[in-house]
Amino acid sequence: MRTRRRGVVVAGLAALGLLTGLTPAHTAPSPADPTLDPANFELRPNAMGDELGDRVARLDNELPRAGVGRILADANRQGRVDTYRACNDDAARDDGGGVLRTVIHSVCFNSGDNATKLWYPQGVTTIADAQDDKYWGADNQPVLISWYDSSKKDGVDNGEDGIEKGVRVSFLDPFTGRYRHVLLVYPTINSYDNPSYMTLRTEQVGEANSLHGGGIVWYGNFLYVADTGRGFRVFDMRHIYDLSAADNGSTADRDLVGRRSGVYHGHGYRYVMPQVASWTVTAAKGERCTTNDEAMAFSYAGLDRSGLDHMVAGEYCNHSDSEVWGRVAAWPIAGSVGNDGEQITDTGYRWQADAAHKLPVSNIQGAVRFNDRWYLSQSRGANTVGMLYQSSTTSPSAEMLQTETAQNASIGPEDLSHWEDGFGGTTLGDMWTVAEHPGKRMVYSTVPTPLAD
Repeated sequence: MRTRRRGVVVAGLAALGLLTGLTPAHTAPSPADPTLDPANFELRPNAMGDELGDRVARLDNELPRAGVGRILADANRQGRVDTYRACNDDAARDDGGGVLRTVIHSVCFNSGDNATKLWYPQGVTTIADAQDDKYWGADNQPVLISWYDSSKKDGVDNGEDGIEKGVRVSFLDPFTGRYRHVLLVYPTINSYDNPSYMTLRTEQVGEANSLHGGGIVWYGNFLYVADTGRGFRVFDMRHIYDLSAADNGSTADRDLVGRRSGVYHGHGYRYVMPQVASWTVTAAKGERCTTNDEAMAFSYAGLDRSGLDHMVAGEYCNHSDSEVWGRVAAWPIAGSVGNDGEQITDTGYRWQADAAHKLPVSNIQGAVRFNDRWYLSQSRGANTVGMLYQSSTTSPSAEMLQTETAQNASIGPEDLSHWEDGFGGTTLGDMWTVAEHPGKRMVYSTVPTPLAD
């Protein structure tokens, strides 16, 4: 039944006003520091790699597993779907007259998820990242969205502010609008030598804050999650646990997570997904957004499927950072897995980047690359529409990206995911992102401005 995606291909893009509402591209002068060295962007397996795998194997013996198809079939939340328009007008226009006109497909969350200040959506990835044929199983074409728990900064006194729930991922059917949240967790061994888990934190000890989860990439069985201060956390679609189907699982208590008195909890969520591996920068960790010879922050993540498949990631820097606007880099994604198709865990191994660039504008929240062009999403506050930039064709050795076109995006656009030959029916395909601000949220795709031959 592989017919669903083609049912929404647009017959003509002119009706969308594709070339209207554009803002001139802005290219800033290059900061006066040396050319970037890709060696400063290399990654190594975390020392916990083998141990994490052993813990997950023990969890496999404790809890029943569920696949992506099961989660989609068991979706318990209903969103709104629109084609060729924004499902949330508040996310698509600002008081100054800025309007997002180039929506191909949009999905809005239910009213609770649209309004909550306890969770903020950040990362986006689609089946087009995961599979070259763009299907998971017979007829599933999911879109995944990561959210981070912002309860310590939202100012809402509702009894949940003191709980750090980490990161959750929405498994969304973009055709029906049905979705379900899955809680990401970090596997542990408790004091009784039993496998357990905790929520994702900036440090997996003590009372650290929730991980930001600003970017995600689903590739094959693996879900890569940006870890701002380190690199990537890795999760596996083959290891998702169904607590409702477990004799020793419970979804009754939203305050509990992990194994408690022999029972596994997930803050009330039915499904939990443990980390299986991670990748950590080898360069010195300095103050972000200041120099080129220290590790960049991993604020967002994306993919390039236009040749040799590459993971990409980049750094968010705000306007106060003067003439330093962040960096992006790319790694051949095959470099993260061994001949057996599993994550490499040998701590002596290095995953080398083969391209790194400075960004030409600030406040970049997402990046993908396709046919040697970079596409960048930029936020401009909670009340102003953002931007989608397209770079000129660039070589891996280019020091700074140069923007060639710019067009309006939603208010608060975040991470990017590229769906080649997508809903819009163009050769380039669609760019997917999520608008993050409460009351102004939606997941949507847009077509980048066509370039003259």
